[in-house]
Amino acid sequence: MTGRSLRLGGRPGGEFDRLRAIFATLGAAGRDLGDDCALLPIGGRTLAISIDLSLEGEHFRTDWLSFREIGWRATAAAMSDLAAEGAQPVGVLVSLGVPSNVQRAAGSASPAVQIMSGVGAAARSVGASVLGGDLVRSARYLVDACVLGLAARPVRRSGARPGDGLWVTGRLGGAGLALAALRAGRRLAPALRRRFARPVARIDAGRWLARRGARAMIDISDGLAGDAGHLAAASGVGIAIELARVPCWPGVTPLAAAQSGEEYELLVAMPRRFGTAGARAFRRATGLPLTPIGRCATGRGLRMTDDGRLITPPPGFDHFPAR
Repeated sequence: MTGRSLRLGGRPGGEFDRLRAIFATLGAAGRDLGDDCALLPIGGRTLAISIDLSLEGEHFRTDWLSFREIGWRATAAAMSDLAAEGAQPVGVLVSLGVPSNVQRAAGSASPAVQIMSGVGAAARSVGASVLGGDLVRSARYLVDACVLGLAARPVRRSGARPGDGLWVTGRLGGAGLALAALRAGRRLAPALRRRFARPVARIDAGRWLARRGARAMIDISDGLAGDAGHLAAASGVGIAIELARVPCWPGVTPLAAAQSGEEYELLVAMPRRFGTAGARAFRRATGLPLTPIGRCATGRGLRMTDDGRLITPPPGFDHFPAR
C-alpha cells in the first residue's frame, strides 16, 4: 500500500476493494497510496520505499524452498518494486517471524540465520545492504522486507498516455510453470527452479528504461493481465495487448504466461518514438529482451486480443477473491 494513485484495478469484493476501503479510512493521511513505492523528495533525488510481506503457506512452503531461498525470494520481491520506479537499492530492513518449536539438524544454522543469509545475498546482488530489522516468535514463518532506494526520476504507474507503446522485459510464465510442477510433486529443471526460487529484481532494466523516458512502469507480481489493469487504472488510459506477442518461457502458452504471477519482470509504457532500435540497445545494456506487446489508448481498462479476436483477460492474483 504505497505510492501515488488510488485508482486500482481488481474485481468487486476482492483485494483491491479492501485496499480502497483502507485508503478511504486513512483520509488525508493516505492520499498518496497506491503505487509501487512511497516517494519522498530528498535534495535533488527521490527516496523510494516499499514493504512486502511473505507468509508461510501463502507465499512459500518450507518443503519447496530452503530457508536461504525463502530469504532471497522475499527480498527480491520487495526489491522488484524499486525496479519498477527506476530506483537504485540502498538497503533493506527485515522483520522475521519464526516458530518457537523448530527442530534443526545437528551442526546446521538456525532457520532465522539461514533466512537472513538469503536476505543478505539478495541485497548484495543489487548493491544494497541489510540495515536492520526485528525478530519475533510466530505461529508461521514470515519475512517482512522493507526496501529503500534512490531515484533520479522515479517512474510511477500513473504516467502512461494514449499512443504509448507497451513493452515487457524478459519472458513470462516460468514462475507459474514451476508452481504447477511443485503442486504436482514433479522435480524442477535447474533453470526453472532458479526462476522460482531465486527471482531477479530487474534493477538495471528499470533504471535504463527510466533514463530513456519511460512514462509508467509496474513489476509483474500479480500476473501480466492483472498488473496491466492496475497500470491502466492508475494512468486513466485503456490498454490493448495482443496475446500472441507475449514472450513466453519454454513450454508455456501465451494465455498461461499472461496469468502467471510472481514473475518480477517489468511492464512499461514507452513514448511512441521508442522502437526496435531502442529494444536492441536495451538488450545490449541489460542482456534481456524487451518485447512490444501492445499500446495505450484513450478509454479505460484492459483489452486483450488473440489473433484479432477479443478475449476475456485472465484474472490477476487476489489474496481475497470474491465469493
